[in-house]
Amino acid sequence: MTVYSFRLYVAGQTERSQAALANLRTLCDSMVPGRYELEVIDAAEHPDAASEERILATPTVVRLAPLPQRRVIGDLSDHGRTAAALGLPVPGTSPSERR
Repeated sequence: MTVYSFRLYVAGQTERSQAALANLRTLCDSMVPGRYELEVIDAAEHPDAASEERILATPTVVRLAPLPQRRVIGDLSDHGRTAAALGLPVPGTSPSERR
Protein backbone atom coordinates (compact mmCIF):
# COMPACT_ATOMS: atom_id res chain seq x y z
CA MET A 1 0.00 0.00 0.00
CA THR A 2 1.45 3.34 -1.08
CA VAL A 3 1.47 6.09 1.54
CA TYR A 4 1.66 9.65 0.24
CA SER A 5 3.64 12.20 2.21
CA PHE A 6 3.05 15.91 1.69
CA ARG A 7 4.57 19.08 3.08
CA LEU A 8 2.51 22.24 2.65
CA TYR A 9 4.33 25.56 2.95
CA VAL A 10 2.14 28.53 3.85
CA ALA A 11 2.78 32.12 4.94
CA GLY A 12 0.75 32.80 8.05
CA GLN A 13 -2.91 32.03 8.63
CA THR A 14 -4.14 33.81 5.52
CA GLU A 15 -7.33 32.95 3.68
CA ARG A 16 -5.25 31.58 0.79
CA SER A 17 -3.19 29.39 3.14
CA GLN A 18 -6.30 28.02 4.83
CA ALA A 19 -7.90 27.35 1.43
CA ALA A 20 -4.83 25.43 0.26
CA LEU A 21 -4.85 23.29 3.41
CA ALA A 22 -8.58 22.58 3.15
CA ASN A 23 -8.31 21.75 -0.56
CA LEU A 24 -5.35 19.41 -0.03
CA ARG A 25 -7.12 17.59 2.82
CA THR A 26 -10.31 17.23 0.77
CA LEU A 27 -8.35 15.92 -2.19
CA CYS A 28 -6.39 13.40 -0.13
CA ASP A 29 -9.45 12.26 1.82
CA SER A 30 -11.25 11.51 -1.44
CA MET A 31 -8.38 9.98 -3.44
CA VAL A 32 -6.05 8.34 -0.88
CA PRO A 33 -8.13 8.10 2.32
CA GLY A 34 -6.08 6.96 5.29
CA ARG A 35 -2.95 6.69 3.14
CA TYR A 36 -1.40 10.12 3.49
CA GLU A 37 0.68 12.19 5.87
CA LEU A 38 0.53 15.97 5.86
CA GLU A 39 2.93 18.41 7.48
CA VAL A 40 2.24 22.16 7.39
CA ILE A 41 5.16 24.58 7.66
CA ASP A 42 4.69 28.32 8.06
CA ALA A 43 7.45 29.81 5.92
CA ALA A 44 7.21 33.09 7.85
CA GLU A 45 7.97 31.29 11.12
CA HIS A 46 10.50 28.83 9.65
CA PRO A 47 12.27 30.64 6.78
CA ASP A 48 15.25 28.27 6.90
CA ALA A 49 13.04 25.24 6.18
CA ALA A 50 11.44 27.04 3.23
CA SER A 51 14.83 28.16 1.96
CA GLU A 52 16.23 24.61 2.11
CA GLU A 53 13.35 23.38 -0.06
CA ARG A 54 13.75 26.40 -2.37
CA ILE A 55 10.18 27.54 -1.75
CA LEU A 56 9.76 30.79 -3.67
CA ALA A 57 6.00 31.27 -3.32
CA THR A 58 3.30 30.17 -0.92
CA PRO A 59 1.21 28.20 -0.64
CA THR A 60 3.29 25.38 -2.13
CA VAL A 61 2.71 21.68 -1.57
CA VAL A 62 5.58 19.24 -2.02
CA ARG A 63 4.86 15.54 -2.45
CA LEU A 64 7.76 13.90 -0.63
CA ALA A 65 6.71 10.29 -1.17
CA PRO A 66 6.44 8.33 -3.24
CA LEU A 67 9.38 9.58 -5.25
CA PRO A 68 9.93 11.52 -7.42
CA GLN A 69 9.06 14.71 -5.57
CA ARG A 70 6.37 16.87 -7.12
CA ARG A 71 5.31 20.45 -6.38
CA VAL A 72 2.19 22.51 -6.87
CA ILE A 73 1.94 26.22 -6.13
CA GLY A 74 -1.35 27.94 -5.35
CA ASP A 75 -4.53 27.37 -3.38
CA LEU A 76 -5.08 23.92 -4.96
CA SER A 77 -8.69 24.76 -5.82
CA ASP A 78 -8.61 22.93 -9.18
CA HIS A 79 -8.77 19.41 -7.72
CA GLY A 80 -8.42 17.60 -11.03
CA ARG A 81 -5.34 19.53 -12.05
CA THR A 82 -3.83 19.32 -8.56
CA ALA A 83 -4.40 15.55 -8.37
CA ALA A 84 -2.74 15.05 -11.75
CA ALA A 85 0.19 17.30 -10.85
CA LEU A 86 0.72 15.44 -7.57
CA GLY A 87 0.36 12.05 -9.25
CA LEU A 88 -2.58 10.95 -7.12
CA PRO A 89 -4.41 7.81 -8.24
CA VAL A 90 -7.86 8.11 -9.74
CA PRO A 91 -10.24 5.96 -7.66
CA GLY A 92 -11.41 2.85 -9.44
CA THR A 93 -8.47 2.55 -11.83
CA SER A 94 -5.72 -0.03 -11.81
CA PRO A 95 -2.07 1.06 -11.45
CA SER A 96 -1.41 0.44 -15.17
CA GLU A 97 -4.29 2.75 -16.15
CA ARG A 98 -2.94 5.62 -14.01
CA ARG A 99 0.18 6.17 -16.10
